[in-house]
Amino acid sequence: MRRIMLWVTTLGLLAGLGACDAGEPTTPGVSATPAVQPAPGRHQLTLDHGGVTRKYRVHAPAGYVRAAAVPLVIALHPYPGEGLGMSEMTGLDDKAAQENFLVAYPDGVNGGFNALVCCGNADDVGFLKALTEHLIDQWGVDPDRVYLTGISNGGDLSFRAAVEATGVFAAIGAVSGGYIGASAAKVDYVPRSPVSVITFIGGQDRYAERFRTGVASWQERLRCVPVTPPPAPVAQTITLTRARCADGSDVEVYVLEQMGHSWPGAKVGVIAAPQAGLMATDLLWEFFAAHPRLS
Repeated sequence: MRRIMLWVTTLGLLAGLGACDAGEPTTPGVSATPAVQPAPGRHQLTLDHGGVTRKYRVHAPAGYVRAAAVPLVIALHPYPGEGLGMSEMTGLDDKAAQENFLVAYPDGVNGGFNALVCCGNADDVGFLKALTEHLIDQWGVDPDRVYLTGISNGGDLSFRAAVEATGVFAAIGAVSGGYIGASAAKVDYVPRSPVSVITFIGGQDRYAERFRTGVASWQERLRCVPVTPPPAPVAQTITLTRARCADGSDVEVYVLEQMGHSWPGAKVGVIAAPQAGLMATDLLWEFFAAHPRLS
């Protein structure tokens, strides 16, 4: 399965991208970023991992101070895409400015991430772990408040990293992405430590049923029980379900029946859904803030 989307950004970084399964380049194309002093602002950086120089962006809010432990949200773009487009669409920089957390936007190799069903064969789970460790060590990130979100290909990778990088992420937020594919079909493919999940599914998304089935399997395998009383409907065409799992993690599922393959509430980008009826970015941060890492 491939979800193909166009991203138009001021940098024009997507021109000439290869197929999503083109794989990881054998040699890095640029030098590693010189050591930088962590500071407020937007930073374009690189990190060497597995012999490849990977690009990522960091936004540190005006109130950022290296000595004070801060939460981190890593945001993963769709295929094809890059971190700049993700930052422009989601509005996470503005949310970080309000709530004082760091945001990192990695770029996938050839515009994609090696997630559960595509794209490429880069060691993206290993890269996310290395990036998190770097930001903890150098930027003062609180290791108990590290979160991962993504849309489409990036949402799929969020679920993969929740399982394969167990213990790194306190919670994930998958938007128009899911717990799908051959690996997710295995009953033992679950986190070994608690990872809470919030996910947004568009009822008009061509993959909606696969996403619903996937999150239902996640809850069944982790022995999650619906929260009572059930939450009230968000709107006439939006439902919310909540569950508490045996390991202490939580699962929240928003189904927006009138939405397609989009980011709810986003105003910029071809997969933005400004009239979706809720703001995914606000709800993601509210969920993350309430879910530090469980022991």
